[in-house]
Amino acid sequence: MGARAADLTIYGYALAALVHLAFAGYVLVSGRFRHEGNRTSTLFLAALLCGGFWAAATVADAFSRNTGWLFAASVLDLARYGFWYAFLLMLVRPSRPAGKRGSGAWLVWVAAALVAGSAAILLVRALAQQVDAPPSRLMLSLALAMPVLGLVLLEQLFRNLGDDSRWNAKPVCLGLACIFAFDVYLYSEALLFGRLDEDALSVRGAVHLLSVPFLFVAAKRRADWIAKMQVSRTAAFYSATLLLAGLYLLFMSAIGYYVRYFGGDWGRALQLSLLFAGFALMAVLMVSGSLRSWLRVFVGKHFFSYRYDYREEWLRFTAMLSAKSAPQEVGVHVVRGLANMVECPAGSLWARTPGEDRYTQASRWNMPPVEAEEPADSALIQFLQGKGWVVDLNEFRNAPRRYGDLALPTWLLGTPNAWLVVPLQVGDDLLGFVLLAHPRTPMELDWEMRDLLKTAGRQAAGFLAQMQSTEALLEARKFEAFNRMSAFVVHDLKNIVTQLSLMLKNAERLHANREFQQDMLLTVESSLEKMRRLMLQLREGATPPGGSRGVELAPIVRRLQLTAQAQGRELVADQVERLSTRGHDDRLERVLGHLVQNAFDATPANGRVWLTVQRQSGQVRVDVGDTGAGMTEEFIQERLFRPFNTTKHHGMGIGSYESFQYIRELGGSISVASQLGQGTVVTVLMPLFEAQRGSDLLRPEETPST
Repeated sequence: MGARAADLTIYGYALAALVHLAFAGYVLVSGRFRHEGNRTSTLFLAALLCGGFWAAATVADAFSRNTGWLFAASVLDLARYGFWYAFLLMLVRPSRPAGKRGSGAWLVWVAAALVAGSAAILLVRALAQQVDAPPSRLMLSLALAMPVLGLVLLEQLFRNLGDDSRWNAKPVCLGLACIFAFDVYLYSEALLFGRLDEDALSVRGAVHLLSVPFLFVAAKRRADWIAKMQVSRTAAFYSATLLLAGLYLLFMSAIGYYVRYFGGDWGRALQLSLLFAGFALMAVLMVSGSLRSWLRVFVGKHFFSYRYDYREEWLRFTAMLSAKSAPQEVGVHVVRGLANMVECPAGSLWARTPGEDRYTQASRWNMPPVEAEEPADSALIQFLQGKGWVVDLNEFRNAPRRYGDLALPTWLLGTPNAWLVVPLQVGDDLLGFVLLAHPRTPMELDWEMRDLLKTAGRQAAGFLAQMQSTEALLEARKFEAFNRMSAFVVHDLKNIVTQLSLMLKNAERLHANREFQQDMLLTVESSLEKMRRLMLQLREGATPPGGSRGVELAPIVRRLQLTAQAQGRELVADQVERLSTRGHDDRLERVLGHLVQNAFDATPANGRVWLTVQRQSGQVRVDVGDTGAGMTEEFIQERLFRPFNTTKHHGMGIGSYESFQYIRELGGSISVASQLGQGTVVTVLMPLFEAQRGSDLLRPEETPST
């Protein structure tokens, strides 16, 4: 290494040490990372300190013949890598989407293995007093694997971040990419040729110094920058981008030509420095939102009569509002849609609290939370609701008379980087407002921009109002379903109460009858079981627990006969075949019991009520008939089986509706034949459930006898 190359090494590493340590001191003094949680900020600070001390130890090694400084520099370089690994892994974990938590665990083990393996090799070389010996192939392989892993971690971090967080994470990713990319080049060339390039080593400190400005930008942009960009006039924008890219390449080529012929002894080292500086600058130009914003404003201002392509703006804004997402994210979409129109990097939505006359921060995008509240009768709200203007805070501070008697609240004037207040109006009602930050590039708020924001604000307000109306309708439907279920339960309770009342009435004259006492106990037990099922149904929903299954109808008919007998009536059931259908035992009993009870209610005490169960064309047919009052054809066609329609004086019309709906759910049907003064026959058809006792695998002569 020549004298000038040695000087370049000393100057580069010395400057890197000063800048790293100064930045670490700034982080300590400013306290910008205190609220973020201690481990991430501690790892960030430790990596900066190790970088500064590593550069300082390298400078000391250049002036000393003692290998201790070289060993210290190697250990600090390894520690610096370890802290950057831990820092990136801490950021990758919270940014990873749900369902992918275990997919990056291998990165932790690989990072630990690389650091441990490199530390072991350093320790062995120190014990063997070979610290300054040429590196072995294994050592170079581990050294190359470490920056490669760093790039993998950066890719994992950037790929798993959402669009909102990438704006905050880009400086960090660019800064660390400079470090890792240069080291990949350095150690891959060394592994290829079997030795480290002296010129590349001499500028390593200067190249690593390039990461500090990016990290500083990230620290200044937001303290919690890892918490949680469409173009108008597309053809002109990309044409201008290609033109700038061509100019950039020509400029870099001219500098490279100059360095090649006039660099002297520093020529190759300067070429390497220029190469990586050019890559870093190109990366900044490619991902910089500020540069793109400036280019869009420049193109729209100087090449077109109007600033915006309204078709593109409206399609993009509508697509963002209509994006399928959780209801909590709709506010963020509104903010981002308005912010993208004016190149703003941040904003927040303030909406009226339901049931209260005040506005609070409902959603935010790249803006800190604000706990303040704005009353509905404040000067700001009255101005936005009455005028519908877009308030420019810069204009208000310079010329407040343009806004009349408007007085802005203290929290708004104290919000850093606040620029515009856009009202969200639906008719004369102010649904809320959006607070936007200053744009990435200076922009003048002219009439075109004001009209665009006002119109877009009204569209966003209409979308939010429709969403709120939909939520209110869904809530009303839930209450309606609950009320309907409650009506069913009240109807069943009414039947139970009627049954118990009749039993108590008969108990006055039959209390000494042992058969009546036994029937009374069975009735009370049955009523208690029904009420328990009703309570379970209220707690778990309208559908009874458990799936449908085969239900035999003969036991249900016997229970209905006992219930009628307890009421002092007789249910004739002479023709009952042993048939089964599919359904729920308790609900089928409730349906048939309702039909029988209706027949008793419509039939005088000396009349006749009967029930039959028989097979018909592969179905189960149940007939419930009576000789009672009967119904008109008009009532059967237009009112029967509809809720809250009944011929009873004290009925609710719920039982018939519930019976009709349940039989339809089972795939059956209900038909009614009735004449006034002659009686009614209700026919229920249900699917037949064949319960086979034998096995199809056995021959008829092998079927076990019962």
